[in-house]
Amino acid sequence: MANKSIKATSSFRILVINPGSTSTKMAVFEAEAEKMQHTISHPAAQLKPFQRIVDQTEFRLNLVRAFLASQSIEPKSLQAVVARGGLLKPIPSGVYAVNKAMLADLLEARYGEHASNLGAVLAHRIAQEAGCPAYIVDPVVVDEMEDIARLSGLPELKRKSIFHALNHKSAAREAARMIGKTYEEICIIVAHMGGGISVGAHRNGRVIDVNNALDGDGPFSPERSGSLPVGQLVNLCFSGSFTLAEMKRKLVGGGGLVAFRGSNSFTDLKKAMDAGDANAVLLYEAMACKVSQEIAKHSATLKGKIDCIVLTGGLAKDDTFTAKIIERIKHLAPVRVIPGEREMLSLARGALAVLAKQEKTMEYT
Repeated sequence: MANKSIKATSSFRILVINPGSTSTKMAVFEAEAEKMQHTISHPAAQLKPFQRIVDQTEFRLNLVRAFLASQSIEPKSLQAVVARGGLLKPIPSGVYAVNKAMLADLLEARYGEHASNLGAVLAHRIAQEAGCPAYIVDPVVVDEMEDIARLSGLPELKRKSIFHALNHKSAAREAARMIGKTYEEICIIVAHMGGGISVGAHRNGRVIDVNNALDGDGPFSPERSGSLPVGQLVNLCFSGSFTLAEMKRKLVGGGGLVAFRGSNSFTDLKKAMDAGDANAVLLYEAMACKVSQEIAKHSATLKGKIDCIVLTGGLAKDDTFTAKIIERIKHLAPVRVIPGEREMLSLARGALAVLAKQEKTMEYT
């Protein structure tokens, strides 16, 4: 996607849909200006009747329609609908038109179940009603890794590229603008820190190495275990104490802070630390250390040529946390803190780039 800001008329009205595990976010943009937005939270009890993620389609579709109606937005007034991408086969970065092949893989959950799988499905349905195109932008399966990065110590186990690609790319482009360069010109390390944590080495517009932030390696996070001692993990798997589903839950959703403290709330951890809770202090310091180590690792990936390091995501809003990381990595390169995820704006910009004919639509096959 283009590094420069897109100049387009406000006639480009774009609906953005971002389905998550516990919420559905919606917004209407006119060019890059967010005109209205709404987030609907979904308590676990509300989603319990749906056996599979795809079964939530009509439920969430009606929420989107209700949002548009409440804002007096006629679907026919939309020039595009864009949504968060889901678990698809590995693909390059870009803006993808929603097509039959994509919908088939998402509806079948061919590459895994996740709430984000609903994004393209919902976008497609609304776009049909509106008579406009539907897109996804930089889904979590963006794969630009070098071959050397794919190798583990076993040929049966290849490292996968599953990470917060949308915000990685957005934050990297913003950092490039800050230093007066284009994303394609720089070498940069981006650490997205949220419910999951992904740290990637970006070189000349490509993420050449990144940890699998869904169920793989990297730092532990509020709800994911990250890298684990392999031998001990194998023993735990074959101990007879846990089923396959329970072990997977330990890695994703039940790992990290959830495993240690029973909550994924980083805010609560910070409050406990400030109150003198020794366990909270240890976990807070350890998480900052693990993120720093993952960043430092990519100094070797980029052979020491680093224009900038970016700390982004929800946890980057915590000045104390970012300060602890910066203290450990500031010798490597200048550090920029770009807090938050800005997913809605990033999605809108992706669709806008295509509408303004500054980018070509990519095809999922």
